Amino acid sequence: MNQRYDAVAETIRIEGTRILATLVRTVGDVQLAEDAVQEAALAALGAWPVTGVPPEPRAWLTVTARRKAIDIIRREQARAGKEQAGSDLISLTHREPDPAGALESDDVVQDDLLRLIFTCCHPSLSPPTRVALALRTLCGLSPGQIAGVLLTTEVAATKRLVRARQKISAARIPYRVPAEAELPDRLPAVCAVIHSLYTAGHAPSEGDAAYDVDLCAEAIRLAELLHTLLPDQPMPTAVLALLLLTEARRPARVDAAGDVVTLDLQDRSLWDQDLIARGVVLLNDSLERSARKADAYQLQAAIAAEHARVPSYAATDWREIVRLYDLLVEVSPSPAAELARAVAIAETGGLTDALTLLDAIPRDSRWHAIRAELLARRHDYAEAVAELDRALATAPPSHPERSHRENRRDHFTRQAAAHAGP
Repeated sequence: MNQRYDAVAETIRIEGTRILATLVRTVGDVQLAEDAVQEAALAALGAWPVTGVPPEPRAWLTVTARRKAIDIIRREQARAGKEQAGSDLISLTHREPDPAGALESDDVVQDDLLRLIFTCCHPSLSPPTRVALALRTLCGLSPGQIAGVLLTTEVAATKRLVRARQKISAARIPYRVPAEAELPDRLPAVCAVIHSLYTAGHAPSEGDAAYDVDLCAEAIRLAELLHTLLPDQPMPTAVLALLLLTEARRPARVDAAGDVVTLDLQDRSLWDQDLIARGVVLLNDSLERSARKADAYQLQAAIAAEHARVPSYAATDWREIVRLYDLLVEVSPSPAAELARAVAIAETGGLTDALTLLDAIPRDSRWHAIRAELLARRHDYAEAVAELDRALATAPPSHPERSHRENRRDHFTRQAAAHAGP
């Protein structure tokens, strides 16, 4: 029975955001749509373990969610707009369509999701709030996952979401698909949402997996749709390039036991050369469209391309990577970019400079782990062990990363004992 519940929960997790996107377009109210989808999910959890998952689970959930929305509207009966929405839904439900034909094509559903991300990215909300709202409402990320992506705390992420909903309600900001002319103004926030969604899958802050294949695939699909929707815009082209170049390395990121494999030890024959080739073409196209004035996504894609184009870690052009990170920190400063820049500087032989740079960067779990590795290079193993203890105690990472850091701490402990002598 537990396996049946797991299968139901997984189906709902995968299909839920697409159903929500379709229902929001129908009723024009995200809260109503969320409540209806949640009730439909509860109905599925009650029925499917007994009857089995239906042949068209998304169709079943969508029809059920529409009916639940009608029930909610009838219970409230307070707003004429909702009553009209209920009438529209009743007319749809009374058709009793064949479940397989109750949905639009996949392309339409995916377009609903992408355009509703544009909807969440309303210009009256701050950029981080737009990203948080879209990641929560339409991408289904938890406050903890959002906090990991936005480099903040779960409490802060939750408060941001509550304030966003309050502002939307107080200012009567409509949840509607923006007109085509409005899309470019919302593009930076939409790109940030898609990139953040991929980041949440590429480096999960929760769970036992080193990456979430479904989240990564969803982000890439949305990036493809955005590129198709706005093919002449350099930013979405760069985002897609960055995601493909990063995704190309995924098969080599963990070994057969599921343990993390760092970039210097990865088997590059496992990298997806087709994704790399397409990513490079997209990057060059994006740079040409922006007159080679690079934004943050183009610079990150260029860094990924530098890693992808060489046959071995030893052949990496670290000076070029430092140059690109210098530009990235100038264009879009962030602790993550500054940490990566410090590592690249250490690879060029500037170990002392890299350690000095770390002192100016905010400290978190990753900061301590990186400092441990740099200290170990100059044989300060005891201090490296202490830094890894701090890394493990500060915002504990997901299980594979934790295991990797514990292994490194054990290695440095042995090295410290060996260097201490008899």
